[in-house]
This record gives sequence, C-alpha cells and structure tokens, in this order.
Amino acid sequence: MKTRVCKREFNIILLLLVVSVLIILLQNMKFRHAVTTIAALRVSINLTKNHSFFAFQPLSTEDSVEERLLLDSIAWPETPLLPGPVSLENTSDPAHSTFTILPRRGGQWHVGDQLEVMIEMCDFQGSPKRYGGDLLLARLHNPKLGAGVAGQVVDHLNGSYSAVFSLLWEGDAQVEVMLVHPSEAIAVLCRLTKEQPDRIYFRSLFRSGSRSESSICNVRLHPTQPLCNYTDLRTGEPWFCYKPKNLSCDARINHMMGGYKQNIKANEDKLFNNGANMKVFIQSSAPANVTVLPKNEAFNFLSGQPEVKSSYLTPGPSGYYYQGVWRALGGPTVHQFNNPPAISQCLKGKVVHMYGDSTIRQFFEYLTRALPDLKEFDLHSPRQVGPFMALNYANNIMVTFRCHGPPIRFGKVHTSELRYIANELDDITGGTNTVVVLGIWSHFSTFPMEVYIQRLQNIRKAVVRLLDRAPGTVVIIRTGNPKALTLYETITNSDWYTLQRDKVLRATFKGLNVHLIDAWEMVLAHHLPHSLHPQPPIIKNMINVILSHICP
Repeated sequence: MKTRVCKREFNIILLLLVVSVLIILLQNMKFRHAVTTIAALRVSINLTKNHSFFAFQPLSTEDSVEERLLLDSIAWPETPLLPGPVSLENTSDPAHSTFTILPRRGGQWHVGDQLEVMIEMCDFQGSPKRYGGDLLLARLHNPKLGAGVAGQVVDHLNGSYSAVFSLLWEGDAQVEVMLVHPSEAIAVLCRLTKEQPDRIYFRSLFRSGSRSESSICNVRLHPTQPLCNYTDLRTGEPWFCYKPKNLSCDARINHMMGGYKQNIKANEDKLFNNGANMKVFIQSSAPANVTVLPKNEAFNFLSGQPEVKSSYLTPGPSGYYYQGVWRALGGPTVHQFNNPPAISQCLKGKVVHMYGDSTIRQFFEYLTRALPDLKEFDLHSPRQVGPFMALNYANNIMVTFRCHGPPIRFGKVHTSELRYIANELDDITGGTNTVVVLGIWSHFSTFPMEVYIQRLQNIRKAVVRLLDRAPGTVVIIRTGNPKALTLYETITNSDWYTLQRDKVLRATFKGLNVHLIDAWEMVLAHHLPHSLHPQPPIIKNMINVILSHICP
C-alpha cells in the first residue's frame, strides 16, 4: 500500500515538474517575442530627430555615441550662403586655379622625402577663393615606369590647399591635381541628402494567384498610406513598402530599383559640368615634375630613421604602383599570382564567401575567368544579381557571391534572396579554411549617413562574433573608389559621397583583425580612367592583394 502511494505521489510531482517547465518555456517565448517586438519598434520613425522622416533611434547608447563621433569626424567645411541663386562666376574654376611645387632647401628630392604642392583656387572671374570645401584629388606618377601614388590633400579653409606626396621611386615624378567638385556643388549634394533622402526609390511586386500589384518601397516612407514593415528582426535594419490595395504584405515576391527623382534647382546643374568644373585637371604655374634622386643617407642617429622633411603630418599612402604592380606599404608583401596554378595552390582547400555589390561581384567574375578548373555551378540566377557558386573539386575550392540586402539597386531580386551581410556572417562556421570578402558602399550614397553607419555597425558586430568563434577566419573588406561622373552619377553616387563613406568604413573597422583592400588609392594612383568598376589591370592587383592576405 505504501509503495502504491509513493508511486502515485512521485507521478504527481513529475507531472507538476513538467507543467512548470512548460509554463517557463511559454513565458520565455513570450519574453523573446516582446524583445523582438521592442527591437523592431526601436527603429521606428522618430519625427523629432533632425526633423527628418528618415531618422531612427539608435539601438544602444554605445552605437549612438559612436554615430555622433563618426559624423563629427567627416564634417565638411561649410560654404558661405550667398543671397539669391548660385552664380557660376563665384564658384571654383579649375581653368583659373593653379598649383605650384614648393621648393626644397638644397633644391633636391630623394626617395623617402615628401613633396609638397600648394594649390590656389580661383573663381570663374579669376578672383581668389576665400573659403575651402572643394573636393580635390592629387596623384604623383611616372608613365614610363608605370608608377603612381595618391597624394594627401589638406584644406586650409581659405581657398588654398596643400597636396603632400611620398617619394617612393627614383626618376621623374609628375604631379596631377584634379578638381572633382567645387565647394558650392558639395553644398548642393549635402542639401539633396537632407531634403530628398528618398530620391532613389524602389519597387516590389506583390502577387497572389492571378492578381498582382506593384508598390513603392524604401528605407523610410512617408506614412501617407498603410505600410508593410519588413524590418529585419535580427539586425533591426528597416525596410518598408506601401501596402498594396488588394493584397497582403505576405504576397511580396521581389525587389527592384524603382527610379530616381531629380530635384535640383535652376542653374545648379551648371555646378556639375564635365570639362568645366567636374573632374577637371588644374594646371601648374611652374614645372609640374621633379627628379627624385636615390635615398638620402642623412639619418636621424637617435632613431635610425630618415629625417622627416615635411611641413604637414599627413597619413601616408597605403601603397603605390611600380611597373604596373601594386606595392603595399603595410601588411604582407603583395605577391604576384600570375598563373592559374599559383592561384589554385593558394585557394586549395578554401571556401571563399563574397558579399556586397557589383564591385565585389567583379572579384568572383575575375576568378572564374582566370581559373579554367573553377567551374560555376548553374543556380539559374540573374547575371547581375546572383547568388553565384563556383567549384574546383580537384583542389577542394568553393567560391560564392551574394549581393547585400536593401537598398540594392540591381534588377529584380527575389525576396528569398534578399539577405543582410550580418545575418550571412552569423550563419558561417568559419575557420582557417574560410575567407570572407565583403564590400558595401555604392548603393548607400543617396541615404543619410546614419543609415550607412547602422549597416556597418551590424556587420562589424557579426564580424566580431565570427572572429570570436573562429579566430582563423580571414576577413577582407573592400573600400569604395572614385568613378567616372555624369550629372546623374554625381547626384546619386558622387565621389564625395564615396569619400565620406570611405572614411566611416575605415573608422568603423579600425582595430579589428580584418584586412582592407584600399580600392580608393588603388584606383586613384593608377593611370587608367576612374570607373565604378575598375578596369582589369586594377582588379588583377586587387586580387593579388586578396590572395596575399590569404597566403602571406
């Protein structure tokens, strides 16, 4: 009798325990659901910040502080407001502006020295400019040697600028200075982003049975009608579409570029004139070249280093070209992988995941062309969009490409293929045989910098998690690069937008165990014309840098 009672009590206790566990699990699920809901609400529209419907609340105090520091670090000199419409006569004119190589004591330059150039900007009337803010690019090169290096430009905020170059080869070195945009044009670009951050818009097709509707989508939408909220629950990345009239939000099947609203004011287009004031070379007032002698043996005996002979403390270049080959000035030596066996040997046993825009897709396309045994597996993907996969069974190599998530300006992307890089990185096991190459910049140009910063913060957190669980993983990040500019390209993807995002990208990933492909300097230092998609010789050098990080 006692045994029977004990068993019955035991069963009752066991049942109570099971019920208790179930209650705890259910409460935990509700809690997680509440957290997820809060995470989604934390990126809700905040009409008080910057008085912009694009503003959103940062996800944490730490991210908010970092955002403020990043925005402060890229603050651009303001152009004085003039009464009435912009007058071209008062804006920077490269034809009236000049640069001069500053003389050196002794009149000689040696390898290891720095060359300094003074740039004086004038307007179309020939009058000196009295304020800064122009976007200038500078390059030192020698066409016969296939040599080139980017210069560092210093704005003195009074209409004059300095360009500083590291002298890295013997022989002739010729200076080039280019006006990309006058300060007045940059003021227009700033205003457009502030007033019209949704000038690039997107569409999605919704379909159910034989019924279909198209709807406008964006990072933010004016709440003039019901919205479908596609904010990513894992990253908090916001995305919205106007709800179709007769279909549910679940009926969305794809994403595509919708169009562009050009709303510049009268005469502002004159500020973006190829051949006049956009991407135009400035002439020298004296000889534009110097002869560089072998390295000076005058050393600082206390430090054992060559003497610093420059008026300005500027960050040095990341590398330079010599005989058409990129030589890095930091990190591993850049080896030349000039044939398929060398590339295959480096990638043997490796999985290479590439994420980003079309400038990352270029790397995938280069490798599949360069390696005959790296066969692309047909995933029936659109050529612009992907995803792509290529395999080499003999050497156990796999290379993949996937485009980043919205805002992506590609053609039609199926909703199932809209992936955020941070989420993809979280799904990678990682390890010594895993390589991640990513780049994300071009498609964010028209949006407020806060949108780009949040995306980079999410990617960085995922990179940190990846390197924590798999420290041997190689992570390589491509920067943006200068490109050819038309009026449309400028308003949507100017070099100024790229430069600002480039600074934020470098600062965001500084200090992490990641490697940068300095596409900005690799395009700027090369003799080939600027292009959104750099030409094959530049891509080949970038691939050599990538492979040198994988196989140092």
